Parts: sequence; structure tokens; C-alpha cells
Amino acid sequence: MTLVLAVLAAMAPTAVWPREADTKRELRDAERQSSEQLAARKDAADRTARAAAEALRLAHERVEAAAKLRLAESATADVAARIDALAQRRRDAEQRVQERARALQPLLPLIERLSLYPAETLLAVPAPPQDALRGVLILQGLSRQLEIETEALRRDQAEVDAAAAALTQEAPRLNEAEATQKREADALDQAMVAAQAEQAAAVSQETLAAGQAAAAAARMETLRSALTALEAQRRAAEAKAREEALAAERAKRPVEAKEAQQREAFAAHPGGSGTIAAGAGPHGQLQPPVIGIVVKGWGEPTDGGPATGVFYHAPPGAHVISPCGGRVVFAEGFRSYGLLTIIDCGGGYHVVLSGFERLDVKAGQNLVAGEPVGSMPVWEPGSTARRPALYVELRHDGTPVNPAPWLRSSS
Repeated sequence: MTLVLAVLAAMAPTAVWPREADTKRELRDAERQSSEQLAARKDAADRTARAAAEALRLAHERVEAAAKLRLAESATADVAARIDALAQRRRDAEQRVQERARALQPLLPLIERLSLYPAETLLAVPAPPQDALRGVLILQGLSRQLEIETEALRRDQAEVDAAAAALTQEAPRLNEAEATQKREADALDQAMVAAQAEQAAAVSQETLAAGQAAAAAARMETLRSALTALEAQRRAAEAKAREEALAAERAKRPVEAKEAQQREAFAAHPGGSGTIAAGAGPHGQLQPPVIGIVVKGWGEPTDGGPATGVFYHAPPGAHVISPCGGRVVFAEGFRSYGLLTIIDCGGGYHVVLSGFERLDVKAGQNLVAGEPVGSMPVWEPGSTARRPALYVELRHDGTPVNPAPWLRSSS
């Protein structure tokens, strides 16, 4: 028995030391992995910061490109407006010519007979002398009226010809303005393609979540319901990030806690600080989203009742910019609105834009005020076809408010 105890005592140190060595090795491995993870997190954070800075720089470049394009679109809009006015002037003059021609049509046989056989025409109708004299006086008055009508007809026809000549002169100016607009638009589109490629390579978890929320909102029946669904998703993301931050703090994981806090701040203010501060009053904080004129204002009658936004007419194929700095929370087709985007401008305010031919943004994308978001359909100046319009709506906590005081003048 004593021999057995002696053997076990001799073996004990050799059994303990390997376990201690393994423990130390595991500790060193854990410390190394933790250090590597922290370095990887820092590297990822640095890359994210650099990518964000580069994205902001490119966004400002797109804003500058969009501003140059708006100057070209303004020139196109001026020429298009002149062509529209001249075309309407010609149509009005042509209508007057047709009306005067119809009025003179029944009198033409009498006018021709009187010009060829005045005496015979008067003597052909037997009548007392006083009636014949009265007839001569009436014919003289009719003759003077015919001269007036004929002169008016000549003036109207001359106006038709002048309007047609002016339209002919404006056509090259329109072509030149549209060519300049297209060059600037192509330059902007190239910048947009590059930005979208970069964005696709750096899709974040928040962007994916925003896209999923937008897809759910697209199934809503009304715009108000869609905004409510988006707001509910934002609040849920904020609450989840807050819980994760608290859990990380309790577990003494400061890096994870900081990341969760950043996610919570992002969810609470999806557009960063945004253009509109909470509790702010309207004083022209928003840029006009398109070059053009307001053709229907807040509260004016529409097919669906009083307008809850404003309608812009813009030059053909005009590009649309974000009226505010913020975050895209919706960008796809929605019910009768067609292609529609919703931008969170901060302070509980959302801008709704619809009437696009093409959208160039996606849900989850951060925007600088003035950054392009899409383009409108092309139309032909001078035609009688219905012109496309951009619809602009401003909502505060889901309720439409008059956007006019918030929008700066486009001049």
C-alpha cells in the first residue's frame, strides 16, 4: 500500500503540469484571438469610416453635377415654355380663322354675285323704291362688315404664319438646349452608376433591413399605412439595438456595447441629423426637387379631393433631386402613385416624391440635400398631350402638411 502511494505521489506532478500548460496555452490563444478580433473590428471600423467619407465626397460631387444639369434643364424649360406658348398661339389663331371662314361661307355666293352683277342682283328682286333703297343701305353695311371680317381673317392668318415661323426658329434652340441637357445628364448618370456599384459592394445590415421594411410597406393599402409600417420597423430596430447595448454593457463587452449604441442612434435618427430639426418651423429649408413651375398647389381640387401636396411641371426628362438631407426609407412602385420614393428629412418629417420614369436610389441610402434621386418622363414641347407632373408631399408624423412654406423658390 505504501508503495502504491509512493508511486501515485511521484506521478501527481506530471499529471498536473500538462493541464496547467494546456490552460496557459489556451489562455494565450484566447488573448491572441481577442486581440485579432479587436484589430479586425478596428480595421472594419476604419474601412467603414473611409467608405463613408468617400461616399459623402461622391455625394457632394453628384450634387454639383446635378446643379450643373439643373442649369441646362432651366434653359430647356425656357425654350419649351416659349414653344408651348407659340404652339397655343398658333392653335388659337387657326381656330379663329376656321370660325371666321365658317361664318363667311354662306355669304360667299352672294358676295360673288354682287361683285359680278351688282345692278342685276338688286333688280332681280321686285320691290318698292324705298325697300330697294333700304336694301342698298343694308348691302353697304354688310359690305363694310365683310371688309372688317376679311381684314380680321388676314390678321389671324398672318398670326398663324408668324407663330409657325417662330416655332421653326425655336426648334434649333430646343435641340441645342436638349443636347446640352443630355450631356450633363449623361455625366451625372455615369457618376450615379459608379456610386451604385460602390454601394452594392458595401451593402450594410441596416440597408438590407431598410429594404425589407420598404418591401413590407409596399404591401400597404395607403401611403399613411406604409409610413406607419416604416415607422414601426424603425422603432423596433431602435428597441432591439437598445436591448443589445444593455446586454453587452452587463456582460462587460464595451466594443459590442458601443456598436449597439451606434445602431440605436442610427435607428433613432435614420437620416443622421437630417435637414429639418424636431420642432422647427417652415422657413424654406427644402430645395425644390425639380426645375419647373408649380401647376397645382396645396388644397386645390384634384380627382381624389383637395391636393395634399404640390404638382410641378418640368422640362422633358428632368432629373429630380432630394429636397433634404436624410435617408431613403422607400423607393419602388406604390399603388396609383407609380414609382415613388420617401425620404426621412429628420424631425419626424418625410418628403414623398412620385411621377418618376426612373428611380436612382434604394431604401437605406443616405442622401445629401440636392443629390439626384431619379428622372421624369420625356415629353414633346408644343404638343397637346398631357404633360407629366412631379408630385411632392411633405408629411409630419404621417400627416400631410402644406410643403409650400418649407420649399425655397426655384428662381
